[in-house]
Amino acid sequence: MNTQTKRYVQTLDLKADPDLIREYRKWHSKEYHWKEIRDGIRAVGILEMEIYILGTRLVMIVDAPLDFDWQTAMNRLATLPRQAEWEAFVAKFQGCDAQATSDEKWQMMERMFYLY
Repeated sequence: MNTQTKRYVQTLDLKADPDLIREYRKWHSKEYHWKEIRDGIRAVGILEMEIYILGTRLVMIVDAPLDFDWQTAMNRLATLPRQAEWEAFVAKFQGCDAQATSDEKWQMMERMFYLY
């Protein structure tokens, strides 16, 4: 990627149930993902998104163009096909309110160090 970007890092905790975590991982795999969700992420201007897991803790890294506005993009994403259905579906895995929006579930992290 040769474009200058800005990065967002968020965290979310899953329910402490190995079977649910295994299933959550499955639904994020290339074989089982919902194409409309990946398409929607790209449609709102996100260039790259990665999710890392350690135990029940998820960390999501999002790269976007410099002119990207997070709240505008999340508001638009919430209106795209199957997004509300996806949020309701994955809520059973996540350790947060089932009615929470994606932007309410994922907590924005603050960068406190970087190597110059």
